[in-house]
Amino acid sequence: MARENKNKNSVLQSEVSHRCSLLCLGRLNFHRQAVGDKVRLSHGGQHAEKTENTFKNGLVFSNRPVRVQERIRLRVERDSTNWQGALRVGFTTMPPSARSLPLPCLAIPNLTDKPGHWAVPVNESYCQAGSELEFWVSHGGSIYVAVNNRQHKWLTGVDLSQPLWAMIDIYGKTRSILLLGSKKTKLLCTRRSCPAPEPLISPDAYNHFGSVPDVSDFRRDDCMSCLDMEIPAGKNNNVCVVCMVKEARITLPCGHRCLCKHCDSRVCQEFGTCPLCRHKIRAPCITGTSKQSQN
Repeated sequence: MARENKNKNSVLQSEVSHRCSLLCLGRLNFHRQAVGDKVRLSHGGQHAEKTENTFKNGLVFSNRPVRVQERIRLRVERDSTNWQGALRVGFTTMPPSARSLPLPCLAIPNLTDKPGHWAVPVNESYCQAGSELEFWVSHGGSIYVAVNNRQHKWLTGVDLSQPLWAMIDIYGKTRSILLLGSKKTKLLCTRRSCPAPEPLISPDAYNHFGSVPDVSDFRRDDCMSCLDMEIPAGKNNNVCVVCMVKEARITLPCGHRCLCKHCDSRVCQEFGTCPLCRHKIRAPCITGTSKQSQN
């Protein structure tokens, strides 16, 4: 037990940076090793951008544990027009330094199906380029998201008995985000993270990072994810993992039945791998038929 606590403490110490004053929450940026396959970090680890025009592989984590009621603030710097769905934010009890690479391609459901992970989708209307938002976990274990001074309670049941790292999935139409720091207000005192990020040069400065140009001429019916629509309770296991709306009727060669007919062709053509396990798709996909449709 003593050895286990010692290892746990060493992990926490390696994740926590300096404290420049009693009011400093510590340095806050994205963890430099635990990043998605299609993410590039810059700007001191506070700017995260997808390097390819894709809806997935955009996971990033905070470099240190965050506190209860510590409001994490970020800004959407770039978005795209050829996907639907946007940011997913949440928390995890698993340290980023303990994760093996490559990371899963999606926060929902790849991580949230595992213990110690909680994430919620943010509405697309809150994630346009230039939008700023805050998210945090409350003393009651609920995840809140605040936009334009309006806060929304999204999810409950977060385990507060262990350290929590912030988890962000740069998903769907979201292309890049800038971490603006965090703050925690208690009584008459407000504590903040450091350092504050310097402003990016200009909206066109992203060309410096070698971004993939936006493809604006995609038809609306080419979009692959309708994340922000509600999914009826009890049907999550039968829903396409890409659009999160339609019934998953396509069984891939790896055995995962996880795509609807609409998303199947684009996934096979553009990615060629299973969204859940990354198994290569070398054979035609199989259309599943429910018992009700057989009768």
